[in-house]
Amino acid sequence: MSRPNNEVSELIDVENAFYIGNYQTCINECNKISKPSLEKDFFMYRSYIAQNKYRVVLDEIKSTNDTPLLALRYLAEYLSNSSRKEAIVSIFDEKFQGDINTVDVIWIITGAIIYVNEETYETAMKILVGNFHLECMSLHLHCLLKMFRVDLAKQVVTTMQEKDDDATLTQLSQAWLNIQIGGEKLQDAFFIFQDLCDKFSPTLLLLNGQAVCYIGQQKYDDAEQVLRECLNRDPNNYDTLINLLALSQQKDKNSSQFNRYLSQILDEHKNSSLANAYNKRQAEFDRLVLQFGPSNTKPVDEIVV
Repeated sequence: MSRPNNEVSELIDVENAFYIGNYQTCINECNKISKPSLEKDFFMYRSYIAQNKYRVVLDEIKSTNDTPLLALRYLAEYLSNSSRKEAIVSIFDEKFQGDINTVDVIWIITGAIIYVNEETYETAMKILVGNFHLECMSLHLHCLLKMFRVDLAKQVVTTMQEKDDDATLTQLSQAWLNIQIGGEKLQDAFFIFQDLCDKFSPTLLLLNGQAVCYIGQQKYDDAEQVLRECLNRDPNNYDTLINLLALSQQKDKNSSQFNRYLSQILDEHKNSSLANAYNKRQAEFDRLVLQFGPSNTKPVDEIVV
């Protein structure tokens, strides 16, 4: 997904808006560009997907589409139709069976996103390793952090900095790495998020990043203030609810708020990783209760000794 030099200035605002989570602005910036561009469309349709507007993508990218944008149709199907997940993963598996160097980066990025959603991080890294596109390296970093390989993640960030130290995605990747390292690095991560807020706008992605830093520093009141602002912007944002869930465990004496946030996640984000993990463990618990629970189901007052 290379582009001529004269497209750089046009697309930089599109990229920055997308990476900081300002998806509507990204779409607006794309609409200002009259010249056809595959990369512009890549960011525009991903912004619709990020807003859960899957129908727009499915209507505009037909199953007969002969460009790499077809990958985004599959991503929209994957996220909107759970019955199609297994089939779509198989499509990407088949796509990557040959020489990965001949596959367009749009397919690689989209495939990696799906593999990350599947939590098959090693599979994602197989198609990302050796690709020096900034977003491929950022996804590689994400996989390594999920696998707690901070040592290797540091190397990836160093490579990103060597390629483009000032890029928004490089800055964000450095912040995510700093959060995983913890300690004094949490303050460094906070400043990166703040700089991006000042440079662009305080999006939910950036504010949630700051909230995570506050929670790691045990600044729970500051974290709550930021997360309340996030709630006012979008009461159903997944990252906000996850962070409020974590904060409630640290700050509150009772479990009422924790249960409230958990119920909201299970209701509004049924296909999220947390909801899937929770439901899986709940089903396992119910199975164990049936297997090892008491065989006598009579009330205590009916049992004759």
